[in-house]
Amino acid sequence: MFVNWRDERTTRRQFLTASSAAISGLWLTGQSAQAEPSSDGVSFFVVGDTHYLASKEQTSELDEKSRGVTSRLVDWLNKLPDSELPESVGGGRVISPRGVVHVGDVIDTGDKHGRTQVAMQETEWRAFTEDFGLDGQDGRLKLPVYEVHGNHDAPSGQGLAIDGIKQRNPKRPGLVNVSENGLHYSWNWNDVHFVSLGIVVGPVKEVVRKRRYAPLDSLPFLIDDLSQHAKDGRPVVVVHHIDVTRYSGPCDPTAEPTGGEWDLCDVAAYYELLTRHNVAAILYGHTHARNVFRWNGTKDTKGATGIPTFNNDNSSHFQSATQAFLYFEITPRELVAREFATQDAWTTGAWTHAWRFPLSAS
Repeated sequence: MFVNWRDERTTRRQFLTASSAAISGLWLTGQSAQAEPSSDGVSFFVVGDTHYLASKEQTSELDEKSRGVTSRLVDWLNKLPDSELPESVGGGRVISPRGVVHVGDVIDTGDKHGRTQVAMQETEWRAFTEDFGLDGQDGRLKLPVYEVHGNHDAPSGQGLAIDGIKQRNPKRPGLVNVSENGLHYSWNWNDVHFVSLGIVVGPVKEVVRKRRYAPLDSLPFLIDDLSQHAKDGRPVVVVHHIDVTRYSGPCDPTAEPTGGEWDLCDVAAYYELLTRHNVAAILYGHTHARNVFRWNGTKDTKGATGIPTFNNDNSSHFQSATQAFLYFEITPRELVAREFATQDAWTTGAWTHAWRFPLSAS
C-alpha cells in the first residue's frame, strides 16, 4: 500500500489475503514511491522481534523452527540489495543499504531465570551474533547491524544481551557517541543522525516512582546527544523497543506506579524533546504487528500531523509463519518506507506496502 503520510492500520495479514479488486482502490495514482537519488540520501533495513530461541532439551542448540526462520531472514536481507522493486510499491531498485537496524527482542529467553534459561540465553545470543555479526564481514549478514534490547532480552536492565551490546559498541562501525554506561549509542549515515535508546526512553529524574522496565538513563543521553549531533537541524531517526501510543497520556508526577511498560511522564518528556528537533522517524517493535502513523503525543494515530512512526512487525518469531521487515530510503526531501513480508516463515517473500512522508528542510 502506498499512502501519503496518513495513518495505515490495515494489518499485513489482512493485506495478503485481500482480493486484488479491494487492494486496487487503496493506491494513490500518479505518484512514485521511489526516493530521489541523492548524495545525501541513505537506505537501510529495519528488523525486530527475531526471538532467537534455544531448545530446552538441548540448550546448546537452537530450536529447529527458530533456526530455520532466523536463518532464512538473513538470507533475504542479503539477497534484496540492488534487486528490482515492483511498481506496486513505487518501482526502482533496492539502493544498497548502509545497514540493518534491529528494534529489539533479539533473543527470547532473556526475561527468564534458572540454570536452563541462562544456558538458553547464551545459545540464543551466540546464534544472533553468528548470523548478524557486527560490521557486515564477521557474520552471515553482509551488512552492519545496530540493535537495541527489548523486554525479552533484558527487562530488568541487566543481563547477557545488555552486556553483549556494551561489548559490541566499541567495535560497532561509525559510532559518534556512546552513553556513559556503554549501552546507548548514536551514529550518522550521511546527513541522517540515528540514536539507539534501548527498551524505553527515560527517566524524568523528577519522577521518582518505580518503572517496570529500567530506562538506564536513555533520556538524559538523548537530550545530550541531540544537542551535540543534531543542532544543525539534520534529520534524526530514533530507535527503541516499546510502542508509544499505549503510554501517551497525562503526566501525573505524584501518581502511584501503574505497572505499565513505559512511565507516562517519561513518554511525555520524550515527545516534548523530539518536537524540538527534525525527527524523520521513530522506529520500534514489540507488538508483533505493523502500524504506521504520525505520532502527535497522544493515543490518536489518525492525525495528519506529527512524527512519522513505524511499528515494525515481528521479523523471525518461531511461533509464526507470517513475518515482515521494513526498507527505508531517506533523502533531504522525503522518507519512503516499504514492507517486505512472508506467509511461510521466509520460504518466500514479497513487497506488500509503501509509505511516503515529506521531510522538513534543515
